[in-house]
Amino acid sequence: MGGGEEVIDNKQVILKELVNGAPKESDMAVKTSSISLKVEEGSKGLVVKNLYLSVEPYVKLRMKKFEHPDFSSFTPGSAMDGFGVAKVMDSGHPEFQKGDLAWGIVGWEEYSVIKNPESFFKIHHADVPLSYYTGILGMPRMTAWVGLHKVAAPKKGEYVYISGASGAVGQLVGQFAKLLGCYVVGSAGSKEKVEILKNKLGFDDAFNYKEEKDLDAALKRCFPEGIDIYFENVGGKMLDAVLLNMRLNGRIAACGMSAEHNLEEPEGVQNLRIIIHKRIRMQGFVVFDYFPQYSEFLDDVLPKIREGKIVYLEHITEGLENAPAALAGSENVWKQVVSVSRE
Repeated sequence: MGGGEEVIDNKQVILKELVNGAPKESDMAVKTSSISLKVEEGSKGLVVKNLYLSVEPYVKLRMKKFEHPDFSSFTPGSAMDGFGVAKVMDSGHPEFQKGDLAWGIVGWEEYSVIKNPESFFKIHHADVPLSYYTGILGMPRMTAWVGLHKVAAPKKGEYVYISGASGAVGQLVGQFAKLLGCYVVGSAGSKEKVEILKNKLGFDDAFNYKEEKDLDAALKRCFPEGIDIYFENVGGKMLDAVLLNMRLNGRIAACGMSAEHNLEEPEGVQNLRIIIHKRIRMQGFVVFDYFPQYSEFLDDVLPKIREGKIVYLEHITEGLENAPAALAGSENVWKQVVSVSRE
């Protein structure tokens, strides 16, 4: 922690007003403020330079008015935030030194003050691209790992269905399930995504839900013997159709409900009675609860990355000024990342 005050310009992405429906690029603005590169005297915080920002549904949700026990809506007029990778510029915390790389919640800005470094994860393995810590080695990848391994607990030979399968979480859930010897089917919203699921990511089958007039029939075609595990990313009519096709003692890992993100009123589910006589366990989960198991997660996934057992697809948008367009335009096509700085 140094003495002299060094204040520099700090470009930020702010939310103008809380939104209804799908976020648009015009809902956000890029402005310039100033920031000190030195932590306050006596503080245990950090000042970090942001390198990569994660573009994901979590950020879109916080642009709306809602209540959640783990995170809140953004404050209009202030910088947005989300998961990202950063370099420590100054530290008042004994576990972080200048020059350290870390990932955690950062502002959508060039530099951020981190008041609670305990929630930051120091990066010890830099032999893989740093952008991976916004996805396959960060929150989305750990979400996939937790939902499949800790919540659904698949066994070899079981039938696994993943909605929203081309997204940052879904693409990984499918590959993990395949490595465990499961039969895996995913759904996505275009022919291109379906082809990549089958031909690049190793799914046994996939379908375009937009082309299916009857989701129940589509699932029966793909799973004539029923579904053991459903990794839920969508909700709504898809969840209703899946319930009709679950097997006895099936498990549903409820990760997200993207079909409801842009609805003013949520859709009802009509087939919940099936969870009773088919003894189905449906469990919601939030990855934050499992962060203490991050080292176990790394021990499992890092070797798979290094050995080429996992295919990971990401799209990087260059420049913080392009972050609003990247967020507004993201449609679950692989992992979306904004590069703030290549340092």
